[in-house]
Order: sequence, then C-alpha cells, then structure tokens
Amino acid sequence: MPASFQEQTDVSCAVLQSLVRETTVIEQIARLVCDTVLDGRVLLTCGNGGSATDANHLAEELVARYRANRRALPAIALTADSSVLTCISNDFGFEHVFSRQIEALARPGDVVLCFSTSGNSPNIVAALQAAKARGAATIALLGKDGGAARDMADLELIVDCQDTARIQEAHLQVLHYICEVVERAVVE
Repeated sequence: MPASFQEQTDVSCAVLQSLVRETTVIEQIARLVCDTVLDGRVLLTCGNGGSATDANHLAEELVARYRANRRALPAIALTADSSVLTCISNDFGFEHVFSRQIEALARPGDVVLCFSTSGNSPNIVAALQAAKARGAATIALLGKDGGAARDMADLELIVDCQDTARIQEAHLQVLHYICEVVERAVVE
C-alpha cells in the first residue's frame, strides 16, 4: 500500500534535512562546478531516466539561466542528443552511451557530473572511467549505498536512502544549490 502524502512528505523532509550533514562535500561540488564554468571550461552531465532529467536540468540552468539574466555558461547534457544516443547504443552498446561522448568532448580541466540513484548503471561507471582517462574532474551524485560507482569520482555525494524518488529530490536540491552558487558568483 502506498504511503500517505503526509508520510511521503515526512520522509522527503528527513532526507533533505540529512543533506546538512554533507554540507562540506556539497560546497566542494558547487565550488568545483562554479570554478569550472566561470573559467570557460565545460561541465558535462549524464544520468539515466529521472537522473537524465536532472542532468538536462543542470545543463540548461547553466546555459540559459537559473534566476538571474547573466552570461551563458558552458554545460552540455550528454543525455540530450537522441541521434548520438541511439547511434552509440546501436553501434557500441548502451554501456558506452556516455563514455563515447566523453572521449569526444572532455578535456583536462572540464568536469563530468554523473547522477545515479543506484550507482550501478554500467554506463555511469564507464562515464567516470572515461572522464578520468581524459583528465576531467569527476563528480557523482549517488543514492542508496553508492553502488559500483562509489569511490570512483573525485567528489561524491551519496544520499543515504533506498527510495529512488526521495534520492532524486535530494539530487534536485543539490542541483539548485549549485546553480545558486554559480549565479551568485557571476552576478557579484
């Protein structure tokens, strides 16, 4: 039986409140993204399903705007080009859908930020490996126990929760905080 709205809200609030314990790493993540895009280097984002939506969301907020009208910032969602996604999936396998793009696009000093609620997606693991090979910094926003991607990124946040929806809500909170930090730095 599904939880009531009140129960879901209580759990959601508890998960979001637990992020306060991760303030140091969240600040480091936001600062790395901020420094990267303000220096003209590129943020590359990726994820599957709802995490793909988060990857798209972060990239569009940086390229277009979050709250303030400001200059466009360099961010690419590796989830957005259906021709590239289907070609790579067909020709190389879905596990290479992000790593192949990273091989083509990532440069030393860029950042690859992966969203995954489980950390077990082979394409996310391959993306982190490809980013390291290209000399890009890596960030992983994960959930549950971090899965296979745990300890693979330079910076990682693991949302200690088993519920995918609540993990995605926490990732969204962090995503918006990153945007706040970046826009504050640009507008100042």
